[in-house]
Amino acid sequence: MDMHTTSIIWTITKWETNSMEDNKVKSPMKNPPHPGQVLKSLYLEPLELSVTDAAKGLGVTRKTLSQLINGHQAVSPDMALRLSEAFNTTPQLWLNMQQNFDLRQAEQRERNYTIQHFWTASPA
Repeated sequence: MDMHTTSIIWTITKWETNSMEDNKVKSPMKNPPHPGQVLKSLYLEPLELSVTDAAKGLGVTRKTLSQLINGHQAVSPDMALRLSEAFNTTPQLWLNMQQNFDLRQAEQRERNYTIQHFWTASPA
């Protein structure tokens, strides 16, 4: 079996301005992939691992892993620990991917509410 090593690196940039509204950390990717998609394309496929074999190796059901790979389930802290041990990554990598995906999904949803701002612009 041919082994490949792949790194995933995201850079988070902070824009400095005088307004607190504009001084937010922006999403690192316009449309970050679901962690299940990353798992499939960067780990399972290169290693020629089937969902069944990977699920056995992770100690989860095939259904659980399939739901993750198909984007129907989020990476839990427990799954992040399993993935990090199996693929020599860190749990934080998987949790960060999930958080970036979830945040972008929330940003793209239509908001049917109004938020009251409790902050004021800081003095220059």
